[in-house]
Amino acid sequence: MNNPDYNYVHPNFRLNGFHLTREDLLRIAYSFIKEGEPYERAVGDFLMYWFDDKSYIDMQTSGTTGAPKMIRVDKQAMVNSALATAAFFDLSAGIKVLHCLPTQYVAGKMMLVRAFIIGWDMDLVAPSSTPLERNDAQYDFAAMVPLQAQHSLDKLQQVKKLILGGAKVSKALSKKLGEIPAEIYETYGMTETITHIAAKRVGEEAFTVLPNVTISEDERHCLVIDAFAICDEPVITNDVVQIVDDTHFIWLGRIDNVINSGGVKLFPEQIEEKLSGKISRRFYVKGEPDEELGEKLVLFIEGEPYDIDTAIFAKLGKFERPKQTKFVPKFDETATGKVIRDTSKATA
Repeated sequence: MNNPDYNYVHPNFRLNGFHLTREDLLRIAYSFIKEGEPYERAVGDFLMYWFDDKSYIDMQTSGTTGAPKMIRVDKQAMVNSALATAAFFDLSAGIKVLHCLPTQYVAGKMMLVRAFIIGWDMDLVAPSSTPLERNDAQYDFAAMVPLQAQHSLDKLQQVKKLILGGAKVSKALSKKLGEIPAEIYETYGMTETITHIAAKRVGEEAFTVLPNVTISEDERHCLVIDAFAICDEPVITNDVVQIVDDTHFIWLGRIDNVINSGGVKLFPEQIEEKLSGKISRRFYVKGEPDEELGEKLVLFIEGEPYDIDTAIFAKLGKFERPKQTKFVPKFDETATGKVIRDTSKATA
């Protein structure tokens, strides 16, 4: 079936070993809502909304760069996104798949849509930082956030193809993932684009866009995404990129985070990449007002203060070295666990 609609459930679809039809899924949904664990209730809620008489579903954005908001997404666009993922990663009907993401968010919802549209044999487990713990099954495909991959390094060989999203893959983690005998990809996307619209093998520099996606940049050098099968209008992002060609781009950082220090533009994400693995705690860099420079670069580290060995800054350029270090007892986070660059609780 080349172009199924959103009411379609593939005859090969299995959930936790059981063949399920559309009617079966509705019964499962009701059972999950009534008697299930919290993660199962989220699955049940989504299935009830998916198979109702509306052609759309309302979803909440993650709130990484602003207040979370509700957006309306066309169900057929989600089907088109699922088909694009299957084509890009060569994921056919009948493959064994692990679902270990929270279904409250778009990535978890899309794993379910892909499964019953494409016809996967899916194991559904409770989302946790160690999704493969006490699980020795072999999987053809799975999706995780980087934190889950970090805590599963000794078991990731159980997954033939793994996609990572929701947060950037650090250089230190990328190096460890490169030693694992599996195809592991970092993805790029957002709720507005119904998860990923591009991916790259860990260790590579440039992202490759998925089928039916075109890219350009605006006057700010920020990425503009035209995914006509998924979004009615182009999505204008705040991600500064370098366009390599029609299908490849290099992500440089968020324009919201760019620091203008003495006329030099600094991308925090690039500086953080150079510091990856050199600071054992969570950290980020951010600009703060400065009378002389306009903005000065400040390093924020989570936890109690300690003396920093300045040797960790050896690979940073002259303008990339922090002018000050501040410690924050506990970083603020979004509901999906992404750090919010908020200095309100910092202590010098």
